[in-house]
Amino acid sequence: MKLLEELTFNEKVYQVVRLIPKGRVTTYGAIAKFLGAARSSRVVGWAMNNAHGLIPAIPAHRVVNRNGLLTGKNHFESPTRMEELLLAEGIKVIEDQIQNFDEHLWNPADLMDGF
Repeated sequence: MKLLEELTFNEKVYQVVRLIPKGRVTTYGAIAKFLGAARSSRVVGWAMNNAHGLIPAIPAHRVVNRNGLLTGKNHFESPTRMEELLLAEGIKVIEDQIQNFDEHLWNPADLMDGF
């Protein structure tokens, strides 16, 4: 097992994403800020684009943009797969927008002091 400081940025992103509870979502920006790279939300997005097929699995469907939009949906096996996965966890989506976004939002900083 690698020490935390030996992990790449992408590996740190994946560690955080694996902590998102079922039925909750977080944002690219919240992950970036938690990792001490507040202006790197796009880099988090790129990491998520490369997360498919990793073992253990990365629940990439739980990461959305700051407005609750499914901006990463085109990186799934079908354009509706991200929405299907969220719906299976009780999250309603209409026109790529998470409904009641604030109720489903999870902030990694709420559970930990640092990573």
